[in-house]
Amino acid sequence: MDRLGLDKVELNKPIRETTYETLKHAIIMGKIPAGSRLIETVYAETLHISRTPLREAFRKLELDGLVEYVERRGVVVRAFTMEDIEETFTIRNALMMLIIPSIFENVEEAHLEKLRQILDAMDISQHAEDADELAKYNRDFHRTIEQISNKKRILRVIDSQEEYIIRFSHIAIASVVRRSTAHQEHHELLNLLSQGKQDEFASLMAHHLEQSKMTCLEALAKQRAQQEKD
Repeated sequence: MDRLGLDKVELNKPIRETTYETLKHAIIMGKIPAGSRLIETVYAETLHISRTPLREAFRKLELDGLVEYVERRGVVVRAFTMEDIEETFTIRNALMMLIIPSIFENVEEAHLEKLRQILDAMDISQHAEDADELAKYNRDFHRTIEQISNKKRILRVIDSQEEYIIRFSHIAIASVVRRSTAHQEHHELLNLLSQGKQDEFASLMAHHLEQSKMTCLEALAKQRAQQEKD
């Protein structure tokens, strides 16, 4: 089942972890759409595994809130809710604000140069209105800033939300207006970081992240309204 991205998962891990991570990635990134049934026999055969690790993966996915057991249907992929987006961004944004002092303590010219290179690529994607490429570079930009902090425990928590952030960021960046505004803010953030203006950087970053959350929530609301019309 190539569309699940099985070839991208570390196959040296225990099969239960490999199965869980494969299905989690596929669900979050939309390769297994909301409402899809996860039938044990089908997935066990396709992934060449027994039902035991598959059932364990289903249980973990249920704890993650990604699937639910529906009477007479079995395991079904849940649609993302407004609450999912709100909670994910709230966690990520709060942790980002915590590591800003460490970012300013550790930042070096090499970090700034890498961020400039990412922004150069983003300039091209912005001009071409390429949302997919812009989403990729957007995450590269923010992840590069986060890594400067070297706060390993906090970064592990942020990383645990990585796939959700990527998926939700695609929704936010799909807005042409938001892409333009956010892109300019990226340049301003880099300027403030290079100038050592921590307070101004923190203020703009808080605004930037909150706007991303609100844009994503608004986009999802519009999607739901359109689905109800259809």
